[in-house]
Amino acid sequence: MSKKIISELIKKKISLSVAESCTGGLIANTIIKIEGASKIFSLGLVCYSNKAKSKYLSVSKKTLSQYGAVSKNVVSEMIDNLFIKEKTKICISTSGIAGPNGSTKEKPVGLVFIGIKYKNQNYIYKKIFKGNRLDIQRKTKNFVFNKISNLI
Repeated sequence: MSKKIISELIKKKISLSVAESCTGGLIANTIIKIEGASKIFSLGLVCYSNKAKSKYLSVSKKTLSQYGAVSKNVVSEMIDNLFIKEKTKICISTSGIAGPNGSTKEKPVGLVFIGIKYKNQNYIYKKIFKGNRLDIQRKTKNFVFNKISNLI
């Protein structure tokens, strides 16, 4: 599925960039495996720590402390600031708890926030995926490509 979507992005000349946390580069890797991806793929950042989110994506320390890294507020700032830096037609961000540790009662393992910016519109999704760490990362990646296919 992702290969078809990436081929469509190439055909339509729709550029994209990604800022990943819980997916650890899986989305970027999926894109660059496809021949011709260099025509549309601009940047892939893995900003795993709060420090990296602040330093490279200018996510406000106030937002991080008030809402936590796994929040709609953070993924929204991630895609907005990625857009400011890259100006790609699509900007994607992910932040979540892939487990097996790091969860709280309010933020269980599998909770993922996904941001997609397209045509100056932010789409923020809150999902709870079941499975192990890799399952959660793959389900997040698949969700992203499914949403992009619906947008383009």
